[in-house]
Amino acid sequence: MPYVDGFVLPVPKKNLKAYARMAVFAGKIWKEHGALEFRECSGDDLNVQWGVPFAKMVKLKPGETVMFSYIVFKSRAHRDRVNAKVMKDPRLAKQMENASMPFDVKRMVYGGFKVLVDV
Repeated sequence: MPYVDGFVLPVPKKNLKAYARMAVFAGKIWKEHGALEFRECSGDDLNVQWGVPFAKMVKLKPGETVMFSYIVFKSRAHRDRVNAKVMKDPRLAKQMENASMPFDVKRMVYGGFKVLVDV
C-alpha cells in the first residue's frame, strides 16, 4: 500500500502566491527524487459544523487560510529514501537559505500515514 506524508498549515492569504511558488519548486524536487504525487490544497469550505475544524487546529488568524498538503510514496521505506535524497538536494537547501517562509512553521501539523483504504 502507498504511504503518505500529510501537512496542515496556516498561510496568510497575502502570501499564497509566494507559497505556491515555493511549493511548485519543492514539488518538482520531490517528484524528481521519486515521489508519486505532490499536492497542495488551499482551504475553501472551512466553516464545518462538526468535528474539529482545520482553522481551530492551526489557530487560524484573520487574513489566513489553511493549506492541506500531501505527498504520496510507494511505501514508508520509499518515503524514507526519497526524503533523504530531497533533504540532501542542494537546490532545496539553497532555496531555504534565501527564502523567508511564507507561513508560520511553528503552527504546521505533519505526520506520516499508512494507507488503510485505497479505493
